[in-house]
Amino acid sequence: MHSSPEATATHCPYCALQCGMNLRPDPAGDAVTVEERTGFPVNRGALCGKGRTAPAVLSSRVRLTEPLIRTHAGGPLVPATWEEALDAVAAGLARTRRAHGPDAVAVFGGGGLTNEKAYSLGKFARVALGTSQIDYNGRFCMSSAAAAHQKAFGLDRGLPFPLEDIPRTGCVVLVGSNPAETMPPFVRYLTELKANGGTLIVVDPRRTRTAELADLHLAPRPGTDLALALGLLHLVVAEGRTDEEFIAERTTGWEDARAAAMAHWPELVERITGIALPELRRAVELFCTPAAAMVLTARGPEQQSKGTDTVGAWINLCLATGRAGRPHSGYGCLTGQGNGQGGREHGQKADQLPGYRKLADPAARAHVARVWGVDPQSLPGPGRSAYELLDALGGDLKALLLMGSNPVVSAPRAAHVEDRIRSLDFLAVADVVLSETAALADVVLPVTQWAEETGTTTNLEGRVLLRRRALTPPPGVRGDLDVLHGLAARLGVEKGFPTDPEEVFDELRRASEGGPADYSGISYARIEAEQGVFWPCPEGSPGQPRLFLDRFATDDGRARFTPVSHRDAAETPDADYPLLLTTGRVVAQYQSGAQTRRVPELNAAAPGPFVELHPRLAARLGVTDGTPLAVTSRRGRAVAPARVTDAVRADTVFMPFHWYGEGRANTLTNPALDPVSRMPEFKVCAVRVEPA
Repeated sequence: MHSSPEATATHCPYCALQCGMNLRPDPAGDAVTVEERTGFPVNRGALCGKGRTAPAVLSSRVRLTEPLIRTHAGGPLVPATWEEALDAVAAGLARTRRAHGPDAVAVFGGGGLTNEKAYSLGKFARVALGTSQIDYNGRFCMSSAAAAHQKAFGLDRGLPFPLEDIPRTGCVVLVGSNPAETMPPFVRYLTELKANGGTLIVVDPRRTRTAELADLHLAPRPGTDLALALGLLHLVVAEGRTDEEFIAERTTGWEDARAAAMAHWPELVERITGIALPELRRAVELFCTPAAAMVLTARGPEQQSKGTDTVGAWINLCLATGRAGRPHSGYGCLTGQGNGQGGREHGQKADQLPGYRKLADPAARAHVARVWGVDPQSLPGPGRSAYELLDALGGDLKALLLMGSNPVVSAPRAAHVEDRIRSLDFLAVADVVLSETAALADVVLPVTQWAEETGTTTNLEGRVLLRRRALTPPPGVRGDLDVLHGLAARLGVEKGFPTDPEEVFDELRRASEGGPADYSGISYARIEAEQGVFWPCPEGSPGQPRLFLDRFATDDGRARFTPVSHRDAAETPDADYPLLLTTGRVVAQYQSGAQTRRVPELNAAAPGPFVELHPRLAARLGVTDGTPLAVTSRRGRAVAPARVTDAVRADTVFMPFHWYGEGRANTLTNPALDPVSRMPEFKVCAVRVEPA
């Protein structure tokens, strides 16, 4: 009889809640059981179906367990030794660098990588490869909110307050977010808000599971969230609901922002958004009546070619009403990916160095170069953003090292991105499964997963957490840190890429010291003792769960209004493409589905793509539930069965984006970029729909 092994306290591998869980290995085999971790404050034991079934992907039956090499163009991927695989990757990267220069080699990371991996990947690109061409899929997640945060507050942390503050406010406006499906354990904060007498406003073109909880659901035409925020601010001014004392004492730029908002009178906003004036007035009343309120945005308003301005408009609404920098009030972004917050802080973004430092800042370069032991002049400058990098593959970018991302499914204009990836001279992918992107690679490196490695992540609150290794990985699998160490050595950089995650984290602490995202006072021991530590946390600091209560992080301590005006989406309906497409997620799948589509229980709940359309549109097309529909945009065509529902606007169709093949929603989406954040316009494009 086997004694039961001890459970390991860790965190879910999926969304940015980073729910706490315990993992208990089966002493008789490779199975592992997920147990509730009720003491962890974020989820208090609650887990969604994805979290409960996460160990299914650890099985050797569904994941990669040995390196794969394509020995000749067009040939199959065949098993290889680790030495052969690392030699091949190093040779491919070095060959490209010799022939075309360091900037012909690109690196693409992911928002699911731990802080240690994201930090090491950025260092590897700039020190071992000498390339400026690095970015990551988090650019597709919350970059617009990050840019607006920086502009308004001088600092970007998704939530400037802990989740526990949400039930204590008077009103929450949830813009373009569907946490009932994207992060179900979050929903209890909304139900507690309502139980405490607070109200919930949900802004979404669909009546989602989250919208059904709302006291008021506003369903704007996709791409018009900016006009909606401006119209609400116009009404706030017209009804005398501004907080003049707060504006005078704690902000700058109000006059210009007010003038811009006043150009968006209610009848105009009603015409642009499709939301009736009485609903606009009701939203202002619910938001302004209680003493405290919050606006929380997600991908809906952010994944637009004007996402930064849109988030800026919602921040302006908070500032004008004194709902920022005060207890239980403020603007926050609900980050999506597991380490979406930490992943954008430590150097895998095109323009960034660790600690959220700017790559173009000489003082930042000098500090990080000192920690790395290199000449600041040797560090390349800023490179291309994510979509621009992918679009350049096969052109002046000849080779790509990709870790923890599946852009063949997740990138906008995905068929084009797939063509660019296929045109590379050399592609190496490190992943836990043979994703659709990995299947195109010249070398595939099988790497460890969340339960098989130790490392930190930073959740949507800015709480730095520790995932502890609970299991031994299968033979033939190595960690990403081992991969980078092995490649750096082969490229002539023998030192500087340790394989021990705590050693990497200690270096990250030094590199981030004094930066906006200062982790220097955080240690593995502190994280464990305190259930996570909030950054910024300089040495000796207790950490900061609540930001901006005394001053904002700008030079003068004041928040900045930004004057913004509505403009149309990059594409609007016309005679050829008369409808709007918006995309999103379903509860049983995650991101590109590379992992969740390998879990039988999740596939049974969400087996494939679909097209959601209104009954009036269905009647006009002569289709019913299950009819195969062709959805066509200027970029391509996708086919999936109809799902007829009055939960979507009659001028809009919705597709989830988790699948490859003919139902790939991102074949259709528009890569038009926000001028500041470089975020593509995933959330709105013009399409036509017809029976397939």
